[in-house]
This record gives sequence, structure tokens and C-alpha cells, in this order.
Amino acid sequence: MNKLLSILIAAVFAAVSFSAVAADAASAAPVAKAEAKKEEAKSADEAKPAKKAKKAKKHKKAKKADDAAK
Repeated sequence: MNKLLSILIAAVFAAVSFSAVAADAASAAPVAKAEAKKEEAKSADEAKPAKKAKKAKKHKKAKKADDAAK
């Protein structure tokens, strides 16, 4: 009976600990997701000037081609 009680208490402790860790991980997931979105936005903002420069270069080429065709 003594061993059974010890095993039962240990099982309850393990179950409660596991559920606490799972709840903590679930509440931390939105924070990690938000940080990941910030990083994506930051890298996208850094890529914008290069994209604008490419667009301007392409526009300039097209304008030059139109002027040469006239």
C-alpha cells in the first residue's frame, strides 16, 4: 500500500508538471510568432531599397528604348 501511494503521488506530480510546461510553451508561442514576423518585416524593409533601385533601372531602360524608337 505504501509503494502504491508513493507511485500515485509521483504520477500526479509528473502529470501536473507536464501540464504546466505544456501551458507555458503554448503561451510563449504567440510571442515567438510575433518576433518572427518582426524579423521578416525588418528583412523585407532592408530589401526594399534594392527592389526600388531595380525598378528604377528597369524604368530607365524602357524609357531609353522608347526614346530610341522615336
